[in-house]
Amino acid sequence: MIRHKGEQRIAIYFDNDRKKNDFVKSIAGSKWSRSLHAWHIPDTDQNRVHFEVVSMNGPVMSEEIRGAIADFKDWLRSRRYSENTVGTYSEALKSFLLFFHGKTISAISNQDVIEYNNRYILQRGLSASYQNQVVNAIKLFFRIIKKAEIDIAAVHRPKRSKSLPSVLSKEEVKRLISVPVNQKHRMMLSLLYSCGLRSGELLALQPSHIDSERYLIFVKNGKGKKDRIVPLSSKILGMLRDYYQVFRPKRYLFEGQLVGEAYDARSLQLVLKAAAKRAGIDKPVTLHWLRHSYATHLLESGTDLRYIQEILGHSSSKTTEIYTHVSTKSIQQIKSPFDDL
Repeated sequence: MIRHKGEQRIAIYFDNDRKKNDFVKSIAGSKWSRSLHAWHIPDTDQNRVHFEVVSMNGPVMSEEIRGAIADFKDWLRSRRYSENTVGTYSEALKSFLLFFHGKTISAISNQDVIEYNNRYILQRGLSASYQNQVVNAIKLFFRIIKKAEIDIAAVHRPKRSKSLPSVLSKEEVKRLISVPVNQKHRMMLSLLYSCGLRSGELLALQPSHIDSERYLIFVKNGKGKKDRIVPLSSKILGMLRDYYQVFRPKRYLFEGQLVGEAYDARSLQLVLKAAAKRAGIDKPVTLHWLRHSYATHLLESGTDLRYIQEILGHSSSKTTEIYTHVSTKSIQQIKSPFDDL
């Protein structure tokens, strides 16, 4: 592990080899360090697992495993899972199956799941969320594979940590969305916050999804393949009209360098990171923080929790209720007994 510009990274050392070089370059966020004479990649659970699974000295993938993963991908796609989910689940399953590469798939048991969690996930310090992804993949995979010794019902998920969503203050949001000089960058960050959108929902927006007469945005195929409508502020609509006059998007509201292609998700993350730095926000801000901040600020302004649930597209009210724990409106009114001493 190394630190690069305040960020933890995974350093990769190997002899000069064209295939290895091309493989590392293909990993999102990979960079070459002249001082270290090595490549380094973002330190994420998926990068740790993915790089170890395909490492040059790791186990060779058998034809059985290769075929099973291909069949699993086909099944996921036939059920209309998103490509992100297909990639995440197939990589998680690959990690699990390669850990027991000496066994046939039909011989894998529940005890093997426990062993994998203890000897692989816990020993490497991987997160509970990644462990949950593996459990999801295992359950889906073995549900469609016959003659397996594993009992799906007995595969338990890790206990969820009850962490609160990270939220920016209104002043921080104002600074964040005002610093980008690029009009498109400012528009994307403003729309993310003002409508509580997920980043994928923002990048999938098309000009036809904006209803300027009713001040609404139609979010198509959001999380869980659900459509919904969200309110559009008059101030944002004015900004959108100015933006449209300059950029004239053809297919997607926010297009990349090529006309008709959606703006790159990784580039949007870099836009936020640069904006946070220029705004003097010394926090590990993510795009999803803007959605959390929107929901919290709505709650603090008196918006009913049921409407917030509808706007955010939450299936359960319990998901939305978490924002009551980060809202400071009521907490700040509590007088400390220390003031009476």
